[in-house]
Amino acid sequence: MKSRNLLLSHVEVPGIDGLDGYMKHGGYDTLKKALKSMSPDAVVEEVKKSGLRGRGGAGFPTGMKWSFLAKPEGVPRYLVCNADESEPGTFKDRYLMEKIPHLLIEGMILSSYALGANQSFIYIRGEFMYVLNILEKAIAEAYAKGLLGKNILGSGYDLDLVVTPGGGAYICGEETALLESLEGKRGNPRIKPPFPAVKGLWGCPTVVNNVETIAAVVPIVSEGGEAYASIGIGRSTGTKLISACGNLARPGVYEIELGLSVEEFIYGDDYCRGIAQGKKLKACVPGGSSVPILPHYLVTKTAAGENRLMTYESLAEGGFESGSMLGSGGFIVFDEDQCIVRNTWNFARFYSHESCGQCSPCREGTGWMEKVLNRLEHGKGQMHDIDLLADINKKIEGNTICPLGDAAAWPVAAAIRHFREEFEWHVTHPDEAQSRNFGLITQAALA
Repeated sequence: MKSRNLLLSHVEVPGIDGLDGYMKHGGYDTLKKALKSMSPDAVVEEVKKSGLRGRGGAGFPTGMKWSFLAKPEGVPRYLVCNADESEPGTFKDRYLMEKIPHLLIEGMILSSYALGANQSFIYIRGEFMYVLNILEKAIAEAYAKGLLGKNILGSGYDLDLVVTPGGGAYICGEETALLESLEGKRGNPRIKPPFPAVKGLWGCPTVVNNVETIAAVVPIVSEGGEAYASIGIGRSTGTKLISACGNLARPGVYEIELGLSVEEFIYGDDYCRGIAQGKKLKACVPGGSSVPILPHYLVTKTAAGENRLMTYESLAEGGFESGSMLGSGGFIVFDEDQCIVRNTWNFARFYSHESCGQCSPCREGTGWMEKVLNRLEHGKGQMHDIDLLADINKKIEGNTICPLGDAAAWPVAAAIRHFREEFEWHVTHPDEAQSRNFGLITQAALA
């Protein structure tokens, strides 16, 4: 069953990336409505009613996060959009900005109005320079039309919007590291508290939200928070953009209604249409590289035998023993021929490279995990290396300032938990492990 599109409904319309095309299909009508007939608090209230949760990975209620924003007299407040989409397997924010940039800009103006911010920022990863150019063109169009700047649409509300590129560091996806980078410093995460809502950009109250989260404010204000909350199941309300990649017949960006079954998402004709080349499903990482991997028998069903749903709660059912996380929606699928050890090593290489080095458990631990997995992958490991990896994980998890350490530890721990026999195969068959091509190991070979 095809899900209702709230963010991508016009994404393929010719000219939708420009102001005229966007306005032709109702663009900025919601902004006009809000500035004319809604107070800032009323906009916040609609976001609360919607049940919208942060779409960048954490899943924290957006309206609640907004309500935490301190409002001291005479001190500016800021809204910062986190467009530093660096999570391996995730590319939906880039797609949104590239295809329909004015949706993000309208969401930024609405959200800034709700928060009382008169200057806001879009922090975009350095590798997205072509997207930065798209956004700057769209922002210039908005200024020319009186949608940004002084006295927007005669409302008396002022807002300046700036796009700032980062240096391509994964760590700057963490909100406090992002703020440090935006201030012109090295992007190291800050110790919390104080949280950004109290002391954020330049020491002022700041809200940091993901691209998809801010874009979702537009349909929420347009149709009402309760209408948005009627989509989905339980606390997983609304729609979610999913970056589907890996061994799928039809990878791409999909907007789903939360509550869709994982089985229908993978195999349904309206979505991914099954595993590429008719092969079997081996495993799935449902929320980007930092979440635990699930073996095939836990992808579409929970350990209790219930249908696994595309929701925050269902994907986490069973905890890390038999569940995972929706995360950022980076849905990576592996077929029967893929090597879990090689994939885990590849993720570990990434996190070792991207650790800022501020916390010794992460700095040293990610490096050791990469080295040990490198040995195992290339047929030079020992059985005790597998337990060594598990021990390193325990030393990292929960012992760092920011979640990067956990993001590095969880995938390794889950891979060993669910695919230990494959790690052991690399030890007992060193010649084959060292000489084989990627993907030689199959489920049948491990049986």
